[in-house]
Parts: sequence; structure tokens; C-alpha cells
Amino acid sequence: MITSKSLRTLTELRLGRLPADRPAVPRGVFMVEPVNFRLSPDSARDNSYMDLSRSTDPDRALEQYINLLEMIRDVGVPVKSFPGGPDTPEDVFPNNVFATAPGRFIIGHMLHASRQAETGRKDIRAHFERLGYQVIDLSVVAGLLEHNGPLVIDQVCRLGFCGMTQRVNEAGLQAMHKAFDLVHTLQFELVPGEYHTNVVLSILAGRACVLHADSFADAAVPKVLEEIYQGRVMYLDPREKAAFAANCIALTNHDVFMSRTAADALRPKNRALLDTWGFRLHAAALDEIEKAGGSLRCMVAEIF
Repeated sequence: MITSKSLRTLTELRLGRLPADRPAVPRGVFMVEPVNFRLSPDSARDNSYMDLSRSTDPDRALEQYINLLEMIRDVGVPVKSFPGGPDTPEDVFPNNVFATAPGRFIIGHMLHASRQAETGRKDIRAHFERLGYQVIDLSVVAGLLEHNGPLVIDQVCRLGFCGMTQRVNEAGLQAMHKAFDLVHTLQFELVPGEYHTNVVLSILAGRACVLHADSFADAAVPKVLEEIYQGRVMYLDPREKAAFAANCIALTNHDVFMSRTAADALRPKNRALLDTWGFRLHAAALDEIEKAGGSLRCMVAEIF
């Protein structure tokens, strides 16, 4: 079911229609190494987190990528690393292009041409085919969808939260809901200027969430999230949001990753919440890569 009525989501939850039948965190992740890292004029047209006047350092971006990869492996999460391409400047953010659900490898349909080129990669597709995944290629459908950019998923109960922007349309939402085998998806609008939901919302291992309330056009949506997660909500202020604090991810039931920029911006009370909820915070320096308008969550594609 897809609904834009937040109270309907609460009703489904209260009636026990959202089964807790999936793992909260992935069994591994995959990432794409930056090659000739640079900013994309395509994406800068609708990504307010980008500034094309900033210079980039490809070697530093690669160093930060490698450090993040090693940090993730250090907590016991397997990482598959794929090479980047010289003509795809944003492929360091595979989470928006490729995704998995149990037994399924799903390819998105991207808005900008520079990202559409990534969907045709044969090596990533072949890797998951060899592992026995069914390939669902949504890049060839009419719907516009950028996976876990607009669609944030509580994996435990197959509950989706989709913020509608220029990066997703109704047909794309329908296609993602089906491909990810979701039970319920709450559809809502983000305020003008936000391009992806995962910059303003993250669900942590199915038991808590991080959000910037003022980025939701309908104030009822944060209130619903407050009720769903029973008060385990970290509310970000504008500075924390701008530092990509919501672009974080729980990769185990106890390990949350965000960029060093985001971690440094967290107010003490918000940092303390993670401890209260039983999470260890891991912060990776990604300021070079963040110049491209995304952060840690966008770099990490989950394997279920």
C-alpha cells in the first residue's frame, strides 16, 4: 500500500499489519571507488548542497574513500569495492543508482544524464547475477526513481518513506514499492530545495530515526515518525542538517556511520542520544567527497 495520509500509516502499524520479518541491517555493502573525482554540472542544477566554484582533489577523495572502506570492514561488515569510471563523476554515490532487497538486485532510473550512464554498468550487474540475485532493471521503465535517495526504508517491517522531489515521480514510486517488496510506503512532499529524502531522514536499524523536521512540507510527517519510533527521534537543527548529519547509516545493530563533518556538527544532546539508543558512532573524514553534494549514506549501498 502507498498512501499520502500519515494517519493511515499509524493505523496500519497499530493493527499489526507491518510485519517485523526482515533483518534491520545489511549483511554487507558495496561501494564504488572515485576516479578523477570532480563535480557534475548536471547534478548541480538541482542540488543546493553543491558549489561548482569549489576545486576538487581527486587523490584526497580516493584517500577518504579508502579510509571509509577500512572503517566499515573494521566493524565486521564485508565490503565489495568496484572501480569508478572516468566518465561518471558521481559513481562514488552508488546508493542512489543500485540497491538490493532479499534475492533482488535493483537498478534505478536517474534524472541526470551523467548518472544515467552508471545504470548500464555490466560489472556490478554481473556480480550480483553470479550471486543468484534476480536483476530488476528499472532504468528502462517510464518512472523516475533514485532508489534510497528519495526512498528511505525501515527494512525490519518493509516500511518506506518517500519524499517527492524532482528526483522521483509517481510511476517511479510505484515501481520501487513493488521492486523492494514493501508492505507500506508513506508518500510526502519535501520543501523546495531538498533533492533527496536521505539528506533529511535516516532510519537506524529499525529502532530510531534522525530527521530535520523543517525539511518536510507537512509537519504531520515528523509527528508520525515520532510515534512510530516511540520517541527515539534525533531532531537536527539547520547547521546539523547542512553538515549531512541525516545522511548516516546503521551498518550493524550497534554501529552508526556518518561523516566527520556531520559528527563534529552534532550537538552534545544529540550525540548522547546515540549512546542512549545503544549505538557507537563512527565518523569518517569525507569533506572532499561531500563537495559533490552527498555524504556517507550515499556512498554505501546495502546488500541484503
